Amino acid sequence: MDLTIFNKLNFLSAVQAMFTELNVPMNYISDEPTSANEILEFTYKENDTFKLIDDVYSVGMIDDAAFDDNKSIAADKIKSDYDGILVFAISLKQRNNNLLPTRSQLAEISRAFNREFYYTPITLVFKYNDESKQYIAFANTERLKYKQEWRDGEKAGKVSLLRDIDIENPHAGHERIIDELKLETTGKNAVDSFDKIYKYWQEVFSVSLLSKKFYQELSNWYFYAIKQVTFPGKPTQEEAHLKKAKFEDLVQQHNATNIIRLLTRLLFTWFIKEKKLIPDELFDLQSLQNDILNNIEPFHQKGMYKLANQDSIYYKAILQNLFFATLNCPIVPDGEDKRKRGFRSDKSNYGTMYLMRYKQYFKDADKFLASMNNTVPFLNGGLFECLDVRGEKEKKEDRIWIDGFSDNLAPEHQLIVPDYLFFGIEEKVDLSAEYGVKNKGTKEAAVKGLINILKSYKFTITENTPVEEDVALDPELLGKVFENLLASYNPETKTTARKQTGSFYTPREIVNYMVDESLIAYLKNAINSWGVEENELDKQLHDLASFDPINPFGENKELTSEILTALNKSKILDPACGSGAFPMGILQKMVHILQKLDPDNTHWKQVQIQKAQAETGEAFEIENKNEREEKLLEINDAFDQKINDPDYARKLYLIENCIYGVDIQPIATQISKLRFFISLVVDQKKNKESINFGIKPLPNLE
Repeated sequence: MDLTIFNKLNFLSAVQAMFTELNVPMNYISDEPTSANEILEFTYKENDTFKLIDDVYSVGMIDDAAFDDNKSIAADKIKSDYDGILVFAISLKQRNNNLLPTRSQLAEISRAFNREFYYTPITLVFKYNDESKQYIAFANTERLKYKQEWRDGEKAGKVSLLRDIDIENPHAGHERIIDELKLETTGKNAVDSFDKIYKYWQEVFSVSLLSKKFYQELSNWYFYAIKQVTFPGKPTQEEAHLKKAKFEDLVQQHNATNIIRLLTRLLFTWFIKEKKLIPDELFDLQSLQNDILNNIEPFHQKGMYKLANQDSIYYKAILQNLFFATLNCPIVPDGEDKRKRGFRSDKSNYGTMYLMRYKQYFKDADKFLASMNNTVPFLNGGLFECLDVRGEKEKKEDRIWIDGFSDNLAPEHQLIVPDYLFFGIEEKVDLSAEYGVKNKGTKEAAVKGLINILKSYKFTITENTPVEEDVALDPELLGKVFENLLASYNPETKTTARKQTGSFYTPREIVNYMVDESLIAYLKNAINSWGVEENELDKQLHDLASFDPINPFGENKELTSEILTALNKSKILDPACGSGAFPMGILQKMVHILQKLDPDNTHWKQVQIQKAQAETGEAFEIENKNEREEKLLEINDAFDQKINDPDYARKLYLIENCIYGVDIQPIATQISKLRFFISLVVDQKKNKESINFGIKPLPNLE
């Protein structure tokens, strides 16, 4: 679909043209815009979010009458549940500092319209801009039977958002979803009623279905890749004999473990790229061929040419240098860390694992280094630590090769991760043995390069919640990939090993219920006197934990202070945390509660200062002010809204002080930590002029 109509036509005409092209029948309502406070008679708030609204158009009604070319009932005449989708178009003013509206702001506006027009589902089309580009967004809200007396509390409906769609240059993932919104008008899949379009659009906007499609493509790639790679430390026939195992099964497990590690590193990097912290050129084949690498073999060569694929140039020169010598190394020495980014010299620094390798593969190695230093921050994440062990004084017999980050690997420590695994065009392969099922889908499984797969989906760095979600892949994906793939091959049963390892991903809705009940039970016991009956207290705490904007303790400053102090003192442990479903769920909910109780962060900051003063009490006694000043400076930086969004300080101290996790699989806790770090990166403001671009390295979460 040509979205440039939003630049060529006025906003309302463009919206009408878009729905026509999507084959959506609609009875149009009005050509005249109105203001937000006029149309949102009961739900308008005088806050920064609603002040963004410029014009509102009541576009039209999609109902059975529209499908039958009949006139719809007037929207202002509907007083009860009605089978129709009410469509609004909303233009937004530009935010301060040239920022785009946040997901929460778009969701808050959407929920207000849903509450105002509670008798019918709502679809909103937004238009907004930054300094140089125009964007549109779609919001789709669940149909809920709202209470008329909604001020007393009601269940918040889930808002699904397809946002930040670049009108001139839309992302491939956005284009695909917009194309899917188009209705079939003939045949067995024809959409010819309100009921069918409502169900169909709910499906198109379903993040779970989007994740399922992605996971299927990723699974095919994973099972295919295992058979194409060679990593150092490959099992030997002798090991297989001693372990009484099949040699092929040991090799399969070895490759699977290494591919999972590669996937986890790359997926995390892909999310960080959404924050513009990784150069796009590293994942663009044309840029790599023309500007960065001397050579790359992106296509699967066969026959006499297949040896060309063994050089693994992309994995070695780009990904290994990015992981081990960029993300895991400071740009310049800082404090106690004396490391500095650069390429390893041929004659020195032989065993220095934080320096870049493979200089011979680059057109201009110095230019590549400068590009990394100008964009990529030091993250200090354990995931990017090279696992090779060089041994004392470089004794060859003490070396252990796992990642194989070296210019001079011996033949027995071969590393092969072909370029076509990242950029190969789609081909059909037989994966029926890997899936344990023989059908057309597994015998002719579609496989293409990993970078090509990732580019075909839109990712969001902000974790979705039960009541607002981007129609995009969020960091929860790291957990889902882990749970489904880590132990995916059991050599004993030839099936997935999830039951054997106990790896099951808890759905977000169940996590939310567990989180609410845990927090409510804790708060009931943590505070001695609430001043209300048990039943009323239970209702108030559920209101506080809900995603609705209800704060039953808003007028009670003393009780608010006690709740904040109790949250700060809480210790939350998940004894089988997996990749962080419950810890991340409880972080989101506690942040939401802090937003309600302490919107300007005043009390939360004071709590952290008091805690720091108590921890540094001994320093005061011996008149050593350094530790105290350092702690207070850290706190001031965390709460400084020029540097970070308000949620950064909420999350940081909850993560560092309150939330704990244990798991039998080390990579699970690693992924949990990475999800927490991504959640912190979301709320840090990138600043090219600041040290490390304003991004604080990952806190020590061990």
